[in-house]
Formats: sequence, C-alpha cells, structure tokens
Amino acid sequence: MLEAISNGLTEVLQPATLAIMLLGILIGFLVGILPGLGGAVTLAIMLPFTFGMEPVQGFAFLLGMWVVTSTTGDLTSVLFGVPGEATSAAAVMDGYPLTKKGQGGRALGAVLTSSAMGAIFGAVVLALSITLIRPVVLALGAPEFFALTILGLTFVITLAGKNLIKGFIMVSIGLLVALVGVDPQVGVERFTFGQLYLWDGINLIPIVVGLFGGAEVLQLMLSKSSIAQPSGPGQNKLHGTGQGVLDVFRHWSLVLRSAGIGALIGMLPGLGGSVAQWMAYGHARQTSKSPEQFGKGAIDGLIAAGATNNAKDGGSLIPTIAFGIPGGAATAVLLGGFMILGLTPGKEMLTTRLDVTMSMVWIAIISNLVAVGIALLFIRPLMKLTRLQGPVLIPALVLLLVIGSYTATNSFADVLVMIAASALGVVCLRWDWPRVPFLLAVVLGGFAETYLNLATSMFGTSWVTRPIVLGLGVIILASIVYGIRTNRRAASRLEPEPSSPARTSK
Repeated sequence: MLEAISNGLTEVLQPATLAIMLLGILIGFLVGILPGLGGAVTLAIMLPFTFGMEPVQGFAFLLGMWVVTSTTGDLTSVLFGVPGEATSAAAVMDGYPLTKKGQGGRALGAVLTSSAMGAIFGAVVLALSITLIRPVVLALGAPEFFALTILGLTFVITLAGKNLIKGFIMVSIGLLVALVGVDPQVGVERFTFGQLYLWDGINLIPIVVGLFGGAEVLQLMLSKSSIAQPSGPGQNKLHGTGQGVLDVFRHWSLVLRSAGIGALIGMLPGLGGSVAQWMAYGHARQTSKSPEQFGKGAIDGLIAAGATNNAKDGGSLIPTIAFGIPGGAATAVLLGGFMILGLTPGKEMLTTRLDVTMSMVWIAIISNLVAVGIALLFIRPLMKLTRLQGPVLIPALVLLLVIGSYTATNSFADVLVMIAASALGVVCLRWDWPRVPFLLAVVLGGFAETYLNLATSMFGTSWVTRPIVLGLGVIILASIVYGIRTNRRAASRLEPEPSSPARTSK
C-alpha cells in the first residue's frame, strides 16, 4: 500500500502530468464560478480530449477539473448569493449574510480553508477505505437508503428555526414538487398539466439558482445599494480573511464531523452532494451553541458547508473505483473516462493498478490546494465587486442566473422555473419561511419514492425490521427530540427577561 501511494505521487509530479492537471484546474475554476454548468457537464464536454493520454494524465485532467468546481462554486455563493453549483447552495445561507455585513473576507477565508481541509479528509478516506468499503456498501439495500432519505429530511426540518411547523410545511410542498412527472411504477402523469417539459420532472438546477441566487439578486435590485454593508470600522478589509482561517481551526471538530458526513453520504450511490451538504449543515445547527444565528451569518454553518462540499467528492469515488457503481452524475461520466483510458473498475484498480488509483488521491489533494491558493490570491478584487452599487452588478448577475438555469437542459422553460423559484425565494425571505427544507425535499423526494417502492416490492413490510433500518430509526427519533429541545432553548434565549417588580415603600 505504501509503495503504491509513493508511486502514485511520483507519477502525479511528472512535469507533463502537472501541466495537464493545471489546465484542468483552470477550466474547473472558471466553470465553478458560472452557475448551473457543474462538474458533470464539464467532464462530459472534456472527456473526448483524454483519448491517447496515459491513465494518470487523463485523471489529472479530469479530476483536477472536477474537484475544484466545488471549491470555486462557493465563491459566488458567498459573494453574490448565487450558487455556482447545486452543492454550493448551503454556503449561501451564512456566507452571503456575512458578506452583506461587510465580512466577505472572513467568509471567504473560512469557506476556502474548510474546503481544503474537507478535500484532504475525503482523499484520506478514499485511500484508507478503498479496499475495505465493499462489504459495507453491499450491506445497504433499498430499505436502508429509504431510511437515510428520511433521516436527511428530519435533519433539515430542524433548520426551520423556532417554527418547526413551517419547516414541515415546506418539506411537504417540496415533496409535491418532487412528484411532478411520470409515475415510474405505473406510467401515469402527475401534475404535468399537459406540458411535455414536466414529464421528466422539474430540474433541480434552476430551482437552486432561483431560490437562492435569484431571490438575493431581486433583493439587491430593490435595495439599490452595494452587497457589502459594513457594520463597523474595518469590517470590509482584507485582514478578515485571516480571521476566517482561524475560525476554521477553532471549529476543527466540526470540520472533521462535516467532512465525515460528506464522505459517508458521498459513497452512497445516488444521494449526491446536495444531500450531504444540507445534512452536515443541519448537524452543525443542532450542535451549535448559537443555532438562532444560522441563516444570519453563523460562521460554523459556513464552515460545515465548505468542509462537506469537497469531502463528498472523495467519498463518491469509492464505489466508483471499487465496483463500478457511480456515486453521482460526475462519477458516472468518470466511468466513461475509465473505459477510454483502458481501466476496469474493481479488482484491477485495487490490485495491479493500485498505483493509478492512489494517484487519484494525490490529484484530489493537490488540485484543491492549488484552487484554494488561486482563490485566496484573487480575494482582493473579488471583495471590491461586493462594494459596487447594485445597478452596476445587477446586469451581470442576471446574466449568470439565466445562463445557469438555461444550461441545465438547454430549455427556456428552465429559465421560467428559475423565475418562479426566485419569486418563491423572495416570499420566503419577506415572511421568514425556510427555503432549505423545501429544496432538500425536492432533492430527496424522488429517491424516497424509488427506494420505498423497491423495499416494498422486495421485502413486503418486513423491511422495517432490518437491523440497519431500526438503527437509523433510532437516530431519526433522537434527531427529532434533540431538534425540538434545541429550538426551545434558542427560543427561550430570545425571549426578554421579565422586569423585576418595583419595590413599594412603606
């Protein structure tokens, strides 16, 4: 194992391989800033260019491109409230409020540092787990995946703050949106209203872009001011970056826990990075000493989002390499890269080509560190953008929103969905309704339906007695109880203390 790790690093550090990796990093950096394109789309476009490359060079190009999109996607999320990736939406919740307070440097320092640490954690998990994960993944079936989706929804309902009823209502609406399309079991149309576009359901990307980015852009348009509103002297200076870096090291245990959630959810095929990030964000809120600050500029919420976002990439590579089961859309495209480069997932990549597999670990680490370094170098000009007046920034931000939503399926209907989601986002902001439960319900609704149908058809009702399902059920109940208690404590802290009665003189 150690020899394979050493050989993998040696191959990555070859000048030609490094040059190809830097090219991939540059492409991924630019794509990550553009909302909606995503790493999977970029991989699909660039995959033909790997013909004729050596395996390590091909992975240096593809992986270097893919893993940095998660890091750079956080930049627009923090600075403009426009998620560069669907998996960067959680960074908007606290990163953008910090920027509006004039603490954009601190927010960027925190999210970039936690992203780098999460990437290293995910790569280490990949290296340690790649030969041990097979029995674990094979032990999970449709019942366990259904229980995991319910656990994710349980976590996210607690993000509704002191009003859990609002969170439950938003989850219910999100599940209804997830049902739009053709029923996979009986082929009956559901909520399509005769529109062919809705047969495949509503695409996630325009919902994310509109719900978070569009709503914030509309708010900025109405305010006619700059994004950053300094709350005190010196808040908008670059030295806030160092404070953000220190914040990450002060919350090192949260970084490890969030990265662990990202890696774990990432290695479960199909769930995806959006689920991992919101589950980690929910966990951070449940364990925070100040949960009432989440959504208003909580640095620990931003740190959890950043750490998870990169750790899930390493996790999703584990089932892909071990037995050819992609963890998500991007790793499904990478499987095509395996074939182009003459590699077969499974026994070959765990034995005779283990050095190539370990080179992927080093590529993931080096690419993220390079991307974070580049982003830190450009913090000063990026921070200046947040002090431009709204009317100057609005045209460019609207263009990003339209590009991000249209490129999802190259359909103008996606732009209309983005506009509708923007309107919903503004309503949620205006009347203090949580957006996160709605979004994650849309993400998890389809998975929950599929896994429930599979579990019932394979095991009847006996699947509820499976040990892992029972264990997850206990965690779900504990999460509900803990979330209720946490929200009650937060509400009691916000209530004013009763004034002492005035003394009467005798």
